[in-house]
Amino acid sequence: MPPAESAGTYMKRKAGLLILSKLHRLFLNLAVAAVTMAPLPALAASGQPVSDITRDVVNFLGLHADKPTTPSQVINFFGFGSNQANNPADPQPVAEPVKQEVAPREIAPAQLTDVGAPPRLPAATAAAPSVQTPLHRLFCVEYARMRSGLSVFGDARHWWDHAKNIYARVSHPVEEAVMVFSGSKRLKRGHVAVVTEIVSPRQIIVDQANWENHGEIDHATPVLDVSRNNDWSQVRVWDIHSGTFGAHVYAISGFISKSLATASND
Repeated sequence: MPPAESAGTYMKRKAGLLILSKLHRLFLNLAVAAVTMAPLPALAASGQPVSDITRDVVNFLGLHADKPTTPSQVINFFGFGSNQANNPADPQPVAEPVKQEVAPREIAPAQLTDVGAPPRLPAATAAAPSVQTPLHRLFCVEYARMRSGLSVFGDARHWWDHAKNIYARVSHPVEEAVMVFSGSKRLKRGHVAVVTEIVSPRQIIVDQANWENHGEIDHATPVLDVSRNNDWSQVRVWDIHSGTFGAHVYAISGFISKSLATASND
């Protein structure tokens, strides 16, 4: 309690904040329930048992049909849960996806050369790596959806599977595509980042959110392919604090692109 505030005033303010918090949670739960349960009557009318419909909704959200579903599980599905902080981060969100004036560039498999090249400093780019603090904490999946326009949900490590038969999935970088980090002991929920520039067959630039688990946005972050076969299956990420590539090697599932008309090797 602040020293200049009386005990009565402090208790009233605390009670008010508690009520607001409960109302916010109530409205959020009602909104989630309305979104997930609204289609049920129409589906039930079609002859499908309600029990089966409920199971389908639960399975779609990645929950467990034989266990109680909590509001936090549903919220985490959309990438807003507090435990999404295990995912890495990226830059200031935009109101709508960036419009492309020219066709996105991509690294075609035939261009993958220079296999034995050692890690090197990032090439000169239009913007230097920087960190931005947004108005509210951002998670990587939240930011990637806003930047790319992809309608993919769930933990970042599941994006690769969830995008199958919906968007083009490629093994090589494409501008404005989403790079999917596989789940690992270090990245339990995986990570996603948006490719903004292709520097060379072994280096790209990405924007990402919450990479440092502070809800921040990391602009113009260099990423280096360190895989043995130059297939973008393993990368190292630029560390802005030390001014060099980080020591950790991260596994990559691939790149999801909304702009490519056809899927590649999937």
